Amino acid sequence: MADAPAGDRRAATARRSLFVATILVGSFLLFLVQPMVARMVLPKLGGAPAVWNSAMLVYQALLLGGYAYAHWLGRFAVRRQAVIHLVLLVAAALWLPIGIANIGSAAPGQEALWVPLLLTASIGPVFFVVAAQAPLMQRWFAAHRGAGDPYYLYAASNLGSFAGLISYPALVEPSLPLAAQSWGWTAGYALLVALVAATAAARWHSGAAMRATDLPDDEPRPTLRRQLHWLLIAAVPSGLMLSTTTHLTTDIVAMPLLWVLPLGLYLLSFVIAFSTADRLVQLFAFIAPPVLLAAGGLALLSNGGGTMIIAITGLAMLFVVSVALHGYLYHLRPAPRHLTLFYLIMSAGGVLGGLFAALIAPLVFDWVYEHPLLVLAAAALLPLPALLPWDKWLRLSPRLARIIAALLVGVAFYAAAAMAAEWTGTLEGTVGIWALVILVVGLLVIGWRWAYVATLAALMLGVGGWNTIQDSFTGNRVRSYFGVYTVTDDGFRQERRLAHGTTLHGLQRTDAARRDEPTTYYGHQSGVGLTLDRASELAGPNAAIGIVGLGAGTLACYRKPGQDWTIFEIDPVMVDIARDPSKFTFLADCAGDTPIVLGDARLQIAKQPAGRFDILVIDAFSSDAIPLHLLTAEAIGVYRRALKPDGILLVHISNRFFDLEPVLAAEAKARGWTAAIRIDPAAAAPDTLTSLTGSSWVALTATPQRMTRLTGGILPREKAYENGVWVPLESRPGFARWTDDYASTLPVLIWKHIIGGRDE
Repeated sequence: MADAPAGDRRAATARRSLFVATILVGSFLLFLVQPMVARMVLPKLGGAPAVWNSAMLVYQALLLGGYAYAHWLGRFAVRRQAVIHLVLLVAAALWLPIGIANIGSAAPGQEALWVPLLLTASIGPVFFVVAAQAPLMQRWFAAHRGAGDPYYLYAASNLGSFAGLISYPALVEPSLPLAAQSWGWTAGYALLVALVAATAAARWHSGAAMRATDLPDDEPRPTLRRQLHWLLIAAVPSGLMLSTTTHLTTDIVAMPLLWVLPLGLYLLSFVIAFSTADRLVQLFAFIAPPVLLAAGGLALLSNGGGTMIIAITGLAMLFVVSVALHGYLYHLRPAPRHLTLFYLIMSAGGVLGGLFAALIAPLVFDWVYEHPLLVLAAAALLPLPALLPWDKWLRLSPRLARIIAALLVGVAFYAAAAMAAEWTGTLEGTVGIWALVILVVGLLVIGWRWAYVATLAALMLGVGGWNTIQDSFTGNRVRSYFGVYTVTDDGFRQERRLAHGTTLHGLQRTDAARRDEPTTYYGHQSGVGLTLDRASELAGPNAAIGIVGLGAGTLACYRKPGQDWTIFEIDPVMVDIARDPSKFTFLADCAGDTPIVLGDARLQIAKQPAGRFDILVIDAFSSDAIPLHLLTAEAIGVYRRALKPDGILLVHISNRFFDLEPVLAAEAKARGWTAAIRIDPAAAAPDTLTSLTGSSWVALTATPQRMTRLTGGILPREKAYENGVWVPLESRPGFARWTDDYASTLPVLIWKHIIGGRDE
């Protein structure tokens, strides 16, 4: 008889690996389907950020729904739970293989409702049932009295999520077309159904048919206050993950795939926090307050100079703080009988943080103010162990210690004021000394939460924060779903600049004699300048020209009388800036009556009459990212239809992180087109150095004679940097042509720039 309990424990845990495998597979599939569906809808919906915000909202809502379903299911015996869940899994298989639902187009003004409807109709049932499997498997695991604590299985869930997230851009997308990806995911789903059936059988035959109310503990239902605490602790890291991504990619360093790192670190924080590595979690909790103080002090910085050090600091802060907060959440976990309620509220917190950072903040703030607000919220929620308990060492009364802490906070704000008065964008000299003073004060007052939060706020204001806030009252900064745009003047150089974070989007000379002069990538020696200057010669005095990408409107001053121009722009805010003569006058001076078509370029050009344009300029690529759906074979087909038979397609591929020559070289080869590239170093004259930027423009045409007329003859590659010279595109042996079904940016990444963090 003495061996019976041990035998029960062995029977309960013999298939623990089965539960781990089921959770790993389900979470892997969940985070694999998100980017896969995002790739599928690109050609149909375009690349507008509003689309991705709607998609994220759908994912979060379905995840919350799955957790709510798992919580509701807990009222039944495990056997009934298994039957219901398996039936739903089989029913959801009717939506496989994964594809985009065939529903009618959105009515004008109804896009915000239509996009979630499309995504829900496409993957809703499948995503819903798979989202429920992690909390459900933990409940089934805990249903046996000898199973032990089920919460560590949540670490396995997030490990699977992390693997799914990383594997898509690193392995799946570069290796498989979308159709194969969809069938591969279907095979994974079949495996998941089999694993769920096996776990159900393991509990079915073990006699574990109890309901949630029968689980072996007597802990009462958590109070409303405790549930609210869970909600807030879960919301802050979720929002901080998104705000860190926005802050880094907008104002610190523009870098492709950077969004993967914050999300990956966020998922890994759960792995550590919900594991059995208690000492490691305690270490993170101990270092989190000073890390948040040092790195969070940069949260109001609106010009990071493109340094990777600041980016790495921000990512380290996110990871440390997320582990500490999620570890605290794990510490506050209820007994297994309330497990699904706990995960339901955690999921609701994640949705709350995501809604604030991804949807509400861009509508309310003109800058990424959600980031410093979430950093301060983290400071208000973190466990704060006193690192330097000087009040205990000096044996001070609590009242006297609070008074001294308040005086120290006063010193911190005095130092912040001194820093703001001297701030030049660096932490050198006396500015650095004052910053060190605030850091020391912060370490001394960690034991008092109000003082710690106030000191952190003071450091934010000192390190560029005051300048950031002042810019919000000038009217020169505006925010949309596409980013933060700032217009600044340089009186010494007589220039006005339009910046998207740290990326230059436009520049105009402010002296009247030169304000119509083309600048940045668009000088007369650039590929676009050489082409548009000869537009009348190439296509006649009534040349029809399409421009994708407005910017500050610089290209408008190439327009000649009689030419028929159309500009395509995705961001209404950019149109407002370019049309405002108090900001930029390119449009007003040169082409004020030019029609501007709002919307994703590929979708809008597809609506144009066939054979409309003599020249089509694609200028939709920025240094931090590329709209991949604008460079696929299908997209080029859209442009080809809109061009006249001998029309010229001109594509701007200047980019810090992607080498796009092989993409267009493969496309030209597949179509039998002639292609050439103009690489302009922009250093022709000393007086243009301040307003011109090096650029790379690719010209493609189906008519070799038209290319000869444009270039005067394509010269060898070694002459690439000479004035007005066009050279052949560099192709890459074996490079796969990009299509809507298959495209990967990894082969064209310039890795040395990723590592070096080079900025323009």
